[in-house]
Amino acid sequence: MKYYYDFHLHSCLSPCGDEDMTPNNLVNMAKLLGLDVIALTDHNTCENCPAAVEVGKRVGICVVPGMELSTSEDIHMVCLFPDVEKALRFSAYVREHTSGIANRPEIYGRQLKMNSEDAVIGEESDLLIMASNISVEQAYDIVREHGGFVYPAHIDRDSYSITAVLGDVTPECNHGFAGISYDADVKQLQALYSIEGTQLMQSSDAHYLENMKEATNTIELPELSAQAVVDYFKSRAK
Repeated sequence: MKYYYDFHLHSCLSPCGDEDMTPNNLVNMAKLLGLDVIALTDHNTCENCPAAVEVGKRVGICVVPGMELSTSEDIHMVCLFPDVEKALRFSAYVREHTSGIANRPEIYGRQLKMNSEDAVIGEESDLLIMASNISVEQAYDIVREHGGFVYPAHIDRDSYSITAVLGDVTPECNHGFAGISYDADVKQLQALYSIEGTQLMQSSDAHYLENMKEATNTIELPELSAQAVVDYFKSRAK
């Protein structure tokens, strides 16, 4: 069955995410927009995923626990996991492999941890947008070891993308999928980069509620679950 997706969304835990991007707000907005399955992919953390998954269960939206990993090259990667436990283990791993530079909320924004009732249960003190010491090539194996799947984020962007940093989606980093933005010109991307045969996953990368997009793109799954999403990517990987 086909389901409408958005696999790149941020919550108020991302320093660049609006404080209105609470678990309830973003999941319910996804419902209003006609989406069936979304992924919460905050920068370098999965700690708001438990709350979002719980809200999703209440309102009938499948929430895939995820992360937007910043690699050592400052390339952003979308990481998706089949359940909260695996996502949180990966989140702890990434925390051990980042610099631990303190956030400055007055400059970068607050990093709010919330429960499923949108109550603030903590505030992340380390700046989450810093690069980890995990390379883009290492990321594939490490994410798989944690039960998930990873692909390059927003390859159409001129910053924090694999194309901006390395010049192309290199063969060793092309595992069959790449993320693009909603306004990307697919034909132009195909002309510029070595992505022939690569499935392009179009997502919003929304940091604000108003940047979330109406249901447009679909993924075909045997069932609506985070496990089915990860299995989809793994079964079609190069």
